[in-house]
Amino acid sequence: MQTFAKRIIPCLDIKNGRVVKGINFVGLQDAGDPVEAAKRYNDEGADELCFLDITASNEKRDTIVELVEKVAKEVFIPLTVGGGIRKLDDIYKLLHVGCDKVSINSAAIDDPNLITQAALRFGSQCIVVAIDAKKNGNSWNIYKHGGRIDMGIDALAWAKEAENRGAGEILLTSMDKDGTKDGYDIELTSKMSRMLNIPVIASGGAGTMEHIKDVFLNYADAALAASIFHFREIEIINLKKYLKNEGISIRL
Repeated sequence: MQTFAKRIIPCLDIKNGRVVKGINFVGLQDAGDPVEAAKRYNDEGADELCFLDITASNEKRDTIVELVEKVAKEVFIPLTVGGGIRKLDDIYKLLHVGCDKVSINSAAIDDPNLITQAALRFGSQCIVVAIDAKKNGNSWNIYKHGGRIDMGIDALAWAKEAENRGAGEILLTSMDKDGTKDGYDIELTSKMSRMLNIPVIASGGAGTMEHIKDVFLNYADAALAASIFHFREIEIINLKKYLKNEGISIRL
């Protein structure tokens, strides 16, 4: 188990320029202005921020670079941006306007060599491969286009390939758990985290402070959450104090 401080990462899912949140990737509801939300999380002690343009790939358009630039100007913590990134030039544009890392999912599945090329050009530390996984019998399949297309590819095997190709981190979202608030997919997260030598960010299912503690105790390096933070069900500073008291290495 790595001894680095664990990270708390609020996630801004963006659709039509607004923060949205759904359950199991559907039923989206408005959760505010992305620039205001980013500023609030920066001030409240988030370790990083994730900005996902969730309909860009399905709508076959680029990430909203102007909006990313506005968000980047408001935050002084690492910013990861994903959605609609298809080529090296897309990555360059986003890094150029102030994001620190990019998250690629559908384009990496379509052309795994994009991971290799991106890691070589920009450095592994900038490249996050996002995996949307759903239980399939005793294993998990990966999906693309915001959870719309089942690729029939094993999630653990794909994560290993991503690591071998130079990904610096994996952002693992359990589609079964997304938005349910009944806890992360501990089995999947634990298996993947122990198998890889790069950090795994757990996503999907956070509802309580205990859920975040549990996923950290099961080898996740970072915990990503959305609705519990957007709707102020859990304050980040209170969460960090709780985790510290529970013996989790965390930055206060």
